[in-house]
Amino acid sequence: MRNRDIVWISDEDKAFVRSFLIDEDDDMLAFNKPAGLPCQTRSADDHTLDKLLWAFAKSNGKRPHLVHRIDAETSGLVIAARTKPAAAALSKAFEDRLIKKTYLAIVSGDASRVTRVESPIGSIRTSDGALISGIGGTPGVKDPKPALTRFNCISTDGQKSLIECRPETGRMHQIRLHLAHSGHAILGDTQYGNGEGAPRLMLHALRLQGPHPIGGGFDYSAPVPDDFEALSGI
Repeated sequence: MRNRDIVWISDEDKAFVRSFLIDEDDDMLAFNKPAGLPCQTRSADDHTLDKLLWAFAKSNGKRPHLVHRIDAETSGLVIAARTKPAAAALSKAFEDRLIKKTYLAIVSGDASRVTRVESPIGSIRTSDGALISGIGGTPGVKDPKPALTRFNCISTDGQKSLIECRPETGRMHQIRLHLAHSGHAILGDTQYGNGEGAPRLMLHALRLQGPHPIGGGFDYSAPVPDDFEALSGI
């Protein structure tokens, strides 16, 4: 990254991104991303976690980079690498499925019998041209790939359920689509559900465990936000 590419951010934004920093060391940063904040920058005017990482830049213009991302509507754990070697090691760990991911979701209905969904996932274009995910075999779904998510229903009142989700593959919108396919769409999911039951998507990236870039391991957890806690009753 050349100095002329440095992005200057306000003191307010620096304080904002540090307010949801969970942990940091010389190689990694862990954040509890709030719902509504996109990870990825698509245009110069975007307000994203990727851009906010300039708060941790060095004087020579080198700054951390995200090694994975979660949906803008999803809250919870996101990690970034401070150095190129750390980024390479973490990216490979994700690619090799060495990083265990745990999410929490609040879904419609009694999901106590849902323990795993192993349906292939591909891509499909919506009527307005957006690219989303679809279950393999559905008309219009292209290039389906194997996908497996394990589930554990923590509690239910019959109308909604709090469920732990452990994706073993990393397809786009995998948890959201697999839950909708099981008949228990995530509350507030306007893409794969009816959007009812919550003002936003009730999906939270709770925990990441994996090999640390310099040896040993890391294990980060992100507390659920207040609105999620209130709705789930946990």
